[in-house]
This record gives sequence, C-alpha cells and structure tokens, in this order.
Amino acid sequence: MNLKQNHFEIFGVPEEFDVDLDALEKRYLELQREVHPDRFAAASKAEQRVSMQLATRVNEAYETLKYPLDRAEYLLRLADVDPELETNTAMPPEFLAAQLERREALEAAVAAGDWERLIALSSELRVEEDALLGRLGRQLDARDWDNATASLRQLKFLEKFSEEIDSAEEGLET
Repeated sequence: MNLKQNHFEIFGVPEEFDVDLDALEKRYLELQREVHPDRFAAASKAEQRVSMQLATRVNEAYETLKYPLDRAEYLLRLADVDPELETNTAMPPEFLAAQLERREALEAAVAAGDWERLIALSSELRVEEDALLGRLGRQLDARDWDNATASLRQLKFLEKFSEEIDSAEEGLET
C-alpha cells in the first residue's frame, strides 16, 4: 500500500459502484492492523509519520467506500467528473414536483402530529432511494457520467429530505 493509490486500490477492489461491504470491512481491519501507528512506536520518526499518513488514508478510503453516495461521488471524481453538488441544482421538473408534494405532506403530517404519515413518508422515500441507487450504480458501471451525476444529485436531495423526516419524527417524540 502506498499514499498514491486511490481508495479502491488501497482495498484491492474493482473501481465499481457495488462493493462487498463485509469484505471491505474485513480488509479495513486488516489494513488498520498493518499500518496502525502503535505498531511503529519504536520506529524512526519518518516511519511513524508514514504510518500515521497510511492509517489516515485507510480511514478516509474506508469511510468513502462504505457509503454509497460518497462512493458514487468518488467514482465520478476518479473519472474527472465534477458532480457540482453545491452549485448545480438542475433536476427534472417531474422530480421536483414530486418533492414539492412530499414536502407539503411532511408539513401536514407534522402540523397534525400524524406519526403514521411520517413513517409512511419515510418508507416511500426509502423505496425511491433504493430504486434510484440501483439506477445510479448501473450508470456508474456503464460510465454514463452525465446521467450518474444527475442521479447522484437527486439522491443527495432525497437524503436531505430523509433527514428532515427524521427530525420531524424526533420532534413528535418530545
């Protein structure tokens, strides 16, 4: 392992969207044992520094590859595609219309204290996220960067909305 390897190379997995998370975690633990700074306590300062850098890279790579949206963004960046997540908010009108309806339903459920509706909204959202995640994976593996970027933006939008539902549920609990 070296500092110039990309995240997939560090873990010895193909540069694909689908990753075996159990194998990833197993390899993560192996790599952590290999490069952990405690193993280099008696080593030279240079070796200790390299160990710290390698441990940091392993952690960073693991955290990125573990989460599907982070992994998707990383794959895009490896292909020199900037998903412009902060600046490009373009989305299909039908997607935006559906999100507006969803937001209104969330507001109504919160106002009514309708716990069951919040759970239903969360469930509906998960189904849509799962379908969109599957599509994103196929687009990335097919190197369809433009559509993958659009799907990632939509998933990021849904992720944020999911967090709002979670907050609403917590608000009803108190």
